[in-house]
Amino acid sequence: MVTPNTLTSRYLAEVAERGDGAARLARLARDKLDLAATSYEGDCLTRPVFLEHAEFSVLRDDLLALHAALASLPVRLFGGDVATFARAVGMTGAQVTAIERTGGQPPTRLGRADLFRDETAFRVLELNLGSALGGLDNALLNRVFLTDPAVADFVASHGLSYIDTMDVLVDTLRAECGLPAGARPLIAVADWPDSFPILERQLRYSAAQLTRYGLEAVPCHLGQLRVADRRVWLDGRPVDVIYRVFLIKDLLRPEAGELADPLLRAAERGEVVLFAPMDAELYGSKGALALLSDEANRHLFSGAELASLDRVLPWTRMVRPGPVTVGGGGQADMTEYALAERELADRPGRVAAPAHRRDEWPICAAAPDPAARRALPRRIRAAAVGAVVGRLPGHGRLWRGHCPGQHRPRRRDQEHAARRHRHLLLPPGRALSVARPAASTPAGLQAPCLTCHEFSS
Repeated sequence: MVTPNTLTSRYLAEVAERGDGAARLARLARDKLDLAATSYEGDCLTRPVFLEHAEFSVLRDDLLALHAALASLPVRLFGGDVATFARAVGMTGAQVTAIERTGGQPPTRLGRADLFRDETAFRVLELNLGSALGGLDNALLNRVFLTDPAVADFVASHGLSYIDTMDVLVDTLRAECGLPAGARPLIAVADWPDSFPILERQLRYSAAQLTRYGLEAVPCHLGQLRVADRRVWLDGRPVDVIYRVFLIKDLLRPEAGELADPLLRAAERGEVVLFAPMDAELYGSKGALALLSDEANRHLFSGAELASLDRVLPWTRMVRPGPVTVGGGGQADMTEYALAERELADRPGRVAAPAHRRDEWPICAAAPDPAARRALPRRIRAAAVGAVVGRLPGHGRLWRGHCPGQHRPRRRDQEHAARRHRHLLLPPGRALSVARPAASTPAGLQAPCLTCHEFSS
């Protein structure tokens, strides 16, 4: 089903009337930006993407309510025990220890929601909380597109604007790290050693964008940081903030004790500030979304909270042996229920159907038209403990994700796969530009910046 968007329809009509070439804006972006060094990795779409004010306002409020509901889970479900909460969503060992060291502070407000659109509203496929996010530089593309006279005229004539996500990132970093106005801290943008060479170019380009905010950010890997004399040091200079690019799954690696543990202990002692704290992926995990989605927990939330969650959150469950609550409040064995549903999808448009062996399913990628479905050569275990499945409203399908401790390919690998299967998936959403009515957000309220299916707050 096609969801009408009046702004987009008007824009496309004007493009058709002018006879503009489809690649004109993409060429403009490549001419004015080192696009390959940004999180777009050299790709962008050929037009802006618009979100109308009414839908923007509902989605903004629902995402803020979702964040608040996730933050309340330790108290509502586990008596305030964050470690028990972490184990409940699949984290183990060093991950739980690192989360306990955060001291029970509220989860970071820096995040990006990956969304899909059904016939009624946007729905959350996953919520990525933390500092290791792609798309924080998306305002670069907005500004470039606005140098095109036709785009600028359209935006001005309809009273549209956008949120600069780098502005929001800096405001969030200063607030959550306790950096006073005018301070010029040394920020070590730290990745894991083996992935740093892959991301170094992009990290240096992004770090350069922070200089206009009076921040000095230096990309590095954990092996270049040293703890001594009650400080953390990089190239002989004391570090004030470690901007974390490495992930909580990295703490399960054999070398984590040597690379990460001294830094986490230094942060615990107050010798350096870690941004974002290690509990970010806990609150942003699919397991946490499954707890919110479970009908067994609905009595813990108010009517207003439930109305918001029902709009934005699809049916989601952890794949574990034993019964789960299903639609209507009944119960069913998770594995049997998933097999009976006949399909399991790890993203919208990606489907897995049972094979002859009941413990192993082949994954297929499906275009909107079932006749166009194509199989991909990959298999998953049907009852892998800690995996997450969910129903996509209106599609009769389930999606499957990963628990926080499982290996998950980096975004570079995921987007490479997306580009190879353009007939099945949307192009990378971070290449999109979005405008909204200029006066739609009350002062002091952090509003989302949407780039197709992405959200930063």
